[in-house]
Amino acid sequence: MKTRKRIIVAITGASGAVYARRLVSCLVDADVDVHLIVSTWGKRLLHDELGITRIDAESLLGRGSDRLTVHPHQDVGDALASGSFLIDAMIICPCSSNTLGEIASGVGNALVTRAAAVTLKEARRLVVVPREMPLSAIDLRNMLKLSEAGAIICPANPGFYMMPETIDDLVDFVVGKVLDLVGVAHQLNTRWTGCA
Repeated sequence: MKTRKRIIVAITGASGAVYARRLVSCLVDADVDVHLIVSTWGKRLLHDELGITRIDAESLLGRGSDRLTVHPHQDVGDALASGSFLIDAMIICPCSSNTLGEIASGVGNALVTRAAAVTLKEARRLVVVPREMPLSAIDLRNMLKLSEAGAIICPANPGFYMMPETIDDLVDFVVGKVLDLVGVAHQLNTRWTGCA
């Protein structure tokens, strides 16, 4: 019997709430069990950029879903903080420089950073989607530390070879790349086929 994929998605305080909402929507549509953590600053981000005031499926997706479970950010005793909670991957999208630094330093005092540390120690896939620019030497060192620890650094840098016409096209490009990294099939326009 094939089991459904189980993926943790964490939303932190870097600008880019549209990436997070589209990512969660695509995962749910692909029949993935999404375990969502939203940091304190992630909640502020969702409010400021999307007008979202409640963290639930209805607010994020515009519909209910039994594929989305929201976990409390401050509960480091939550199931997601344990390696015995089996997941296929964890995605932090968007990932703030603060969250990046905490994970790179081994700080696990909130559920996002603790779940990321567990994902790394269990040698599971951790995809970090930083959206800050420009990057300081500190950010670059932290990205290198995480990459050396096994994380995949996937900056939210959309490509333009697909000739995007809307902001949604740019968002889909980044989200499609992230979905590829966690092995979730999609129909988003991200494939380069070469010159005709």
